[in-house]
Amino acid sequence: MSNLKALLLATALAAAPLQAATIGTMTPAAPVTAARIDGLPAAQQQAWDRYLARSQALMAADKAALAAERKSHPASNPPSGPSGGGGMPMDKPSAWYAGAEARRIAATVVSFQTPAGGWGKNMDRSGPARVPGQSWVPHENLPANAREDIVSASEEWRYVGTIDNNATLDEMRFLARVQAQAPGKDGDGLRASFRKGLAYLLEAQFPNGGWPQVYPLQGGYHDAVTYNDDAMAQVLALLGDVAARKGDFAFVTAMEAASTRAAFARGIAVILATQVRVGGSLTGWSQQHDALTLAPVGARNFEPAALSSNESARLLILLMQQPSPSPQVVAAVHDGAAWLRSVAVRDKAWGLANDGIAGKHLFDEPGAGPIWARFYDMETGRPVFGDRDKSVHDEVNEISLERRNGYSWFGSGPGQALKVYETWAKGRE
Repeated sequence: MSNLKALLLATALAAAPLQAATIGTMTPAAPVTAARIDGLPAAQQQAWDRYLARSQALMAADKAALAAERKSHPASNPPSGPSGGGGMPMDKPSAWYAGAEARRIAATVVSFQTPAGGWGKNMDRSGPARVPGQSWVPHENLPANAREDIVSASEEWRYVGTIDNNATLDEMRFLARVQAQAPGKDGDGLRASFRKGLAYLLEAQFPNGGWPQVYPLQGGYHDAVTYNDDAMAQVLALLGDVAARKGDFAFVTAMEAASTRAAFARGIAVILATQVRVGGSLTGWSQQHDALTLAPVGARNFEPAALSSNESARLLILLMQQPSPSPQVVAAVHDGAAWLRSVAVRDKAWGLANDGIAGKHLFDEPGAGPIWARFYDMETGRPVFGDRDKSVHDEVNEISLERRNGYSWFGSGPGQALKVYETWAKGRE
């Protein structure tokens, strides 16, 4: 096996005991700007210039639409809802989606669609419909993680159009489910809203095939190709379903399906292009990759540029779901799975323990595992951990208690991808 030596080295490095230390400082991700585009090869500049211009025009149109409403309707109280959103059940019997409650929720969903075609996050869509002059997104009483590191000129212009936390994607799936029970004129408005959302997703796709977390672009790490929390994987899952034109998506036209299929293919291509190569071997992916250079980048102060086990596991599952994988996809999966195996942590547990150390921490527990660190250094293969002050550490128990308790630094989730891989690999022996 060509990458065996590199993987054995990574495993040895991860296991070797070293004195804990602060090993670096988190570098903020760069936004997409005209000046940065000017630094690209000449052949790439025109497509990116047009993309940025369209994004800026859509942002201006969204803001102008809200301002126009407020000329005759004073600004209403901002919408509210629990963090994470929801209120759009997808597990009800078919008859429920033909009923009054589903139609009411669908009307609320349509009312909060931005002129650009997307939706915000942190809202329960089972609440009241939007009224003229009301903000597109909630901006009061939000949790700290929903407030920090947002590049925006105003409180109410945060995540106005996003794929974060499944926003936009859940709304589109719900509209498709309800319209399927309204094949006549009653469903025309729902289908129009869905199509507007589909056009929004296709418009938001970068020239290189990636998707930003927020569109129209709002700056900072939100402009990066976003794998974090499976955002782009979920976009591609939806586009794959739309392109198939089955079930809830049978109403999609052949032309729409063709455009969606092409966007899906470009998305898979950028996933393959961003898989990080270390020592000649492919490994995993970062939570974010720079939109223009595709290099791994950080996000919030405590999220450094690093290989991310959770996001890598989800991308591997997406690649394994391809019905006729190319040799490049097959190689990416084999090497990515090998990397996940090599960085698994055993005989350790993460959580609260009766050992005199306050809060969540990593502690010895023979026989425990495997678990995976959220982040791994791209050079050493060791787990790394960030803190609010942008410091990067190689020992999780050294970061602040607030960050240890407030973030999922270790988990067993990648193990599911390796189980899928075992079956997938057997089919290719």
